[in-house]
Amino acid sequence: MKKFITVFSCLVIMFFSLLPVRSAQAQSKGKILFIPHDDRPISSVVSAEAISMFGYDVVIAPKELLGGLSKPGNPEELTKWAKDQAHSAIAAVISADAMIYGGLIPSRTHTLSTGELEKRVENIVSLKKENPALDIYVFGSLMRTPSGPGASGNEEPEYYRRYGREIFQATCYLDKKDMQGLSDKEENKLNALMSKIPSDVWQDWTERRKKNLEVSKKLIDLIRSGTLDYFIIGKDDNAPMSATHMEGRELTEYVSDLSSDKFQLLAGIDEFAMLLLARAVNKHEKQTPKIAVQYNIGKGSDTIPAFSDEPIHNSIDSQIAIAGAKKIISFDDADFILLVNTNPNGRTGDCNSIPDMPATSDKPRAGTFEFANLVEKKVNANYKVVVADIAFANGSDNALMKVLHKRNLLMKLCAYAGWNTPTNSTGFAIGQGIIAARLSKADCEQLLMARYLDDYVYQANIRPKIMNMTFNKFGNYNLCLELGEYEEEITALTTNMMRQFAVTHLPKYKGLENLEFSFPWHRTFDGLIVLPE
Repeated sequence: MKKFITVFSCLVIMFFSLLPVRSAQAQSKGKILFIPHDDRPISSVVSAEAISMFGYDVVIAPKELLGGLSKPGNPEELTKWAKDQAHSAIAAVISADAMIYGGLIPSRTHTLSTGELEKRVENIVSLKKENPALDIYVFGSLMRTPSGPGASGNEEPEYYRRYGREIFQATCYLDKKDMQGLSDKEENKLNALMSKIPSDVWQDWTERRKKNLEVSKKLIDLIRSGTLDYFIIGKDDNAPMSATHMEGRELTEYVSDLSSDKFQLLAGIDEFAMLLLARAVNKHEKQTPKIAVQYNIGKGSDTIPAFSDEPIHNSIDSQIAIAGAKKIISFDDADFILLVNTNPNGRTGDCNSIPDMPATSDKPRAGTFEFANLVEKKVNANYKVVVADIAFANGSDNALMKVLHKRNLLMKLCAYAGWNTPTNSTGFAIGQGIIAARLSKADCEQLLMARYLDDYVYQANIRPKIMNMTFNKFGNYNLCLELGEYEEEITALTTNMMRQFAVTHLPKYKGLENLEFSFPWHRTFDGLIVLPE
């Protein structure tokens, strides 16, 4: 056990900062197997960090078995690894995408046969048969439908760079046609779009989606049979009209007999590991944390955020249930209060819009002071406060963060998230908040600083500037997706800018002036931040 803790701590040092290592005499609260859907830090060690701080041994699948941006993982070896580890574990949190397709991105590009896919589903069945006492929590995804090449991030088949916009728009019309029919004008637009998409491209796109949908149904059947203890399917990067939304409607009918304490279908994907790890802890400790939720002024809970097809309150309610917690009204009876920063008009901005790529302004807007006042009021009343910052996708709300920093509130929160999609942020904030509410102040500060460096410093500020500078200097936006020969130069520039911004705009914290930065997937979307010991 001591050897594992040391290895795990080294991983976290590599990605963010040093985890406190328990003494050799410390009693582990239990071992949890964890198979992430890819090898990104946020998917793996960052999701497990709070659980480890709380005293659990989170055994993460070896990185070489996990998928990345351009390589699939190894499902067969992952199965062997899980079976070798399972005998001493209390629970397993498993990505179906990793176990079946080789990762989240390979799930969108694979050429696997139906027979091979069914065999890999059976690998999960055999894991349960050999370890009947093991609680198995699984998360998977519906294939996403990016709005075009720029939104795909080079994560779709190569042809999406050329035909992505037409594919997306065609699926919007097909979804609408299935729900309510099309006008003659809309039918003509659909036909025009289909004429632009080569038949082999459309066949590849749709056949893979059909296979993946059938896999999802087979995994749902494992809930019915009692093989799985909990299963979530995420509508990844979804839209109100799209192929993903259409498949979601089909699955909603398929699961009409299942209760939410066994299965959930909702927007999101990257936050699910954090939520299920929290669920595993809550079940083991026989705890049902109570969470009170309050939104910013304006549309608030009825906001339909970017990359989602449902009001944010639906997603948050589902995420609370997934984590094994309970939503309550009373602030006084809550283990923590989740405060959700939305724009009063109900719209979600983007920290990295194209082509001019402006960072979010730090000038206060409607709702900025109202939300900051709410945070300050609850903190001063000694409530444990978790902030889900979803006014913008892909990064923090600069105006809010500036006010919270000025009022010395950033390190008084219990947990924070403001990264990637809004539902990623709410789910991660809930899952980490559940654990952070039981940790020491020093541990909470470490978790907070990791999020501030990524969500606020890098995503909301440095990344937009790097993207803009890269575009202006090299005249090629695709460099943001594939840094290539310029990676060393861009990494050095990013590191220097990160250090300067962090020291100026964050509370004092050891190592900020010497932090190191790199691009784990060799693109600007993901950053790997290292604080020295």
